[in-house]
Amino acid sequence: MRLGAIFYNDFELLDAYGPLEMFGALGEVIEIVTIAEHAGPVGSSAGPKTIADYSFNDAPELDLILLPGGIGTIPELGNEAMLAFLKSRGPKSQITMSVCTGSALLAKAGLLDGLAATTNKMFFELARSQSDQVDWQEAARWVDAGRYVTSSGVSAGTDMALAVIQRLFGNEAAQNVVNYTEYQWHTEASTDPFESLLNKGQLPA
Repeated sequence: MRLGAIFYNDFELLDAYGPLEMFGALGEVIEIVTIAEHAGPVGSSAGPKTIADYSFNDAPELDLILLPGGIGTIPELGNEAMLAFLKSRGPKSQITMSVCTGSALLAKAGLLDGLAATTNKMFFELARSQSDQVDWQEAARWVDAGRYVTSSGVSAGTDMALAVIQRLFGNEAAQNVVNYTEYQWHTEASTDPFESLLNKGQLPA
């Protein structure tokens, strides 16, 4: 299977690399490729850059898609190239995953209409304001809606990735990844320890 991780300026590092560590631990059953609007270096909000192997124009076919969030989500909501790529590729994927505010982009693209979804609790309204056709779950570590799986903020994406691995490859494979990475997996999707922080974050002006 091929997993495409989508990057854009000021993405959140752990949103992307927490899940990618989990999928990467599966070994040769997963090929991971990096994609951005333009191939080449893409800076994270923390500074370190990721090299995008492919641009939107030459990205290969994808079985799985991973879309991180971060402060860079805000300008991307107005990026027609990003939205067009998601509209084109999301419905063709087996599973498209978003972490944190990445679900705001999926909602803006109309991909979550009629489905349940979640997002970063501190900036929940950012995602909710993109579509009133989504069943937004305020208390959820992640939400599995079939083709689209969305998670709460940052570290929640790692738990979501393990749940997707469990769905695709079985419980033993997921547990092997947990053991290899020495990770304490939050296995209950509906248990959200950060629900009390709903909309308490402050977006930049």
